[in-house]
Amino acid sequence: MKKNILFTKNISNNSYFLPLVSLSFVAVVLVAGRAVAENAVLRSIFSCQAQGLSGVVPTIKIWYQQGTNLSFIPSGEKIKKVWLNDPSQVTIDFDGPMCMQFGQGGNSTGDCQNSSANVIQLRRIKKLAIPGVPDTKNTLLTVITEGQEKSKLYTFRILYGNGNPEYHTLAVFPDTPSQSATPCVKLPQ
Repeated sequence: MKKNILFTKNISNNSYFLPLVSLSFVAVVLVAGRAVAENAVLRSIFSCQAQGLSGVVPTIKIWYQQGTNLSFIPSGEKIKKVWLNDPSQVTIDFDGPMCMQFGQGGNSTGDCQNSSANVIQLRRIKKLAIPGVPDTKNTLLTVITEGQEKSKLYTFRILYGNGNPEYHTLAVFPDTPSQSATPCVKLPQ
């Protein structure tokens, strides 16, 4: 018991111990916080922001190491149609049946009336040489959804990431209730 009292007394007399412990604690907290931020698994966006109604085209970043999901599950919307302007560096998959249309004539496969996907999975691939597709540093993804008996048009700029992925899912949430009909649109004053 006497040793513990002496140890405590020596600690309080040592002017370097307390600042060193405090600094160590702060460093651990900062490193842990940064690790959590670098390994964020989910990013979220409101529907009106994802539609570009705020005046900014939303972006999705994709990497080689893993795919990036675009989820409409939180908004309760079903994906009806998808366009990708430059398919030379991106593969697309869905979590449910999708209507696929090919060529100018619109030859369709799948049940176009009952497409029921909620998630688009995008994956970066090494660039393919596709005749007629220009070399670009990004591409545009267009998505038409349906929910609550309304159709919505979304556009996302696809950016190509290198290194470790920053996130794996971008989730589209329903707009928060607002007094204005379009809460993301900023009206001129």
